[in-house]
Amino acid sequence: MHRHALTRPHRPPRSPRRARTSLIGSSLATAALVLAAVAGPVTTAGAADDALISTGKAAIASSSEADNLGPRYAVDGDPQTRWASNAADDQWFRIDLGAPATMTTIVLDWESAYGKDFVIQTSDDAVTWRTVATVTGGTGGRQAVDVSASGRYVQLVAIERGTDYGYSLWELEVYGSGGAASTDPEVPDFDDEVTHHEFQANCTTSHLAPDDPIVFPGQPGRSHLHTFVGNTSTDAHSTLTSLQAAGETTCTVPADLSAYWFPTLMDGDTPVVPNIAETIYYKSGIVDYKKVKPFPLGLKILAGNMMATEAQFRDAPGAVEGYECGDVSNSYSIPSFCAEGSQLNLRYQAPSCWDGVNLDSPDHTSHMAYPVDGQCTLSHPVAVPMLEFKIGWPKSGDMSQVRLVSGADSSWHFDFINAWDPATLDALVKHCINGGLQCDPSGYDQYKPHRGGVLDGNLELP
Repeated sequence: MHRHALTRPHRPPRSPRRARTSLIGSSLATAALVLAAVAGPVTTAGAADDALISTGKAAIASSSEADNLGPRYAVDGDPQTRWASNAADDQWFRIDLGAPATMTTIVLDWESAYGKDFVIQTSDDAVTWRTVATVTGGTGGRQAVDVSASGRYVQLVAIERGTDYGYSLWELEVYGSGGAASTDPEVPDFDDEVTHHEFQANCTTSHLAPDDPIVFPGQPGRSHLHTFVGNTSTDAHSTLTSLQAAGETTCTVPADLSAYWFPTLMDGDTPVVPNIAETIYYKSGIVDYKKVKPFPLGLKILAGNMMATEAQFRDAPGAVEGYECGDVSNSYSIPSFCAEGSQLNLRYQAPSCWDGVNLDSPDHTSHMAYPVDGQCTLSHPVAVPMLEFKIGWPKSGDMSQVRLVSGADSSWHFDFINAWDPATLDALVKHCINGGLQCDPSGYDQYKPHRGGVLDGNLELP
């Protein structure tokens, strides 16, 4: 995928802005430092004397006009990309420097939609904030604001717009010392057009059992009936250690000893057992696909909500195409009839942003999150592969008695415990996801054969 290279367009008029309600109350009145806006280029003093420590760091914002105008584009070092907020006065933009830092200068390179009144704040924990500069009557352009501040986080709190648009920054640059070094993975250089960034893990059904080693660990028979693919040993007692020791998988790649499971589909009282390999995609869930990292060993993921209503299922960030068969698609309930000879399919995506610390959480979901505006948030900063289950069942014709054993059609969910061989998963992620390819399970893109593959004829690392 190409970088979104945006020019600086002349934008058409918009409707007048709405009345504002300040996010920070009396911050302007109580701020210790009031600075006049400084337009024009930055001089050699200040910013030029210190290191630029914000490029490539994680950033989030209160809103983004579009995915290709998200906050990451204001810290990417590219002067032709930008962040743009929604058209409202009270907005904020926040950067995580990755570690404590000392800041001396903040440079704001505004697009034509600039901030008239705003404050700059820093924090050690992203909870308690210190106002280090307040700007009133700003005129846009490129502004350098001298500060004497410290902290891991820095944010712009925009209070009043200078135009009828929102706020838009080509770059927000933090100068000083400290912060964390970039931890982006090393990825290959290539000139191919990028349309995909994925590989497949194709796995057949192993067994059915009323077990769930994530929600009901050590409690066999406690769960509703699940269909298991992948590791053949998965049961209520499964752990990373037991999965690794089992050594048997129904997945195409022997190094994938992971456990995958989902609620069983029933036709009346009879389970419908898939009779083909299920397609489990490993994709990039973020726009900056080169930043995706392999799952840590033992990571547990639960996607979907067994208690979801049809509307919640339809609108969930993990829903892709819902149920489909024959000519039916984008259905969020099981069709009452599927063309004879077709099969019922369902596609759903898992969250792909990890908190970087916990392999599980008490509710089994809080350690993971879906991307926002095409990027991971500061609370879940690590982008891992996005699992997309495409499940097919050999069932067509009259579907009136077909149901999920977990409840309503909207109760769809699936679970995963990572037990990949780390070196194999790392190689597939780097070559296929970071490399911008559409790979089969061996890590080979048939549309770009010149890029080669990852695994040998035995589906092992050479």
